Amino acid sequence: MDLLVKQKFESYPKNISALLSKIRELIFITAKQDGISNINETLKWGEPSYLSPIGSTIRFDWKATKPQQYCVYFNCKTSLIETFKEVYGDTFIYEGNRAIVFNVEQDLPIIELAHCISMSLRYKKIKHLALLGA
Repeated sequence: MDLLVKQKFESYPKNISALLSKIRELIFITAKQDGISNINETLKWGEPSYLSPIGSTIRFDWKATKPQQYCVYFNCKTSLIETFKEVYGDTFIYEGNRAIVFNVEQDLPIIELAHCISMSLRYKKIKHLALLGA
């Protein structure tokens, strides 16, 4: 784990760190399943961020100002969130065209979220496809 990312995880409350670690793990598992071996892990805007050479950046974070939620962020200049809304509808709560919002008490819809992560990790290769090939 990148040192700055590790320090960021250590700054979260323990329960939040555990939740966000699941998201991080899902990103790496999904990348491996998609044959993407070189994920760049860093901090962008103070948030853990993940980028593949053929994809669009995925970030996530928790804010003390909204302690009951955390978000997974996608590039708002892509069609990712629009596609997620079309494919998954009410499965997720969305924040505009930039994030999926989760309540700290809810179970993660792992299969659906992994598919969204996959689309983001491969975005440059699939952006020309209807519904990103979903």
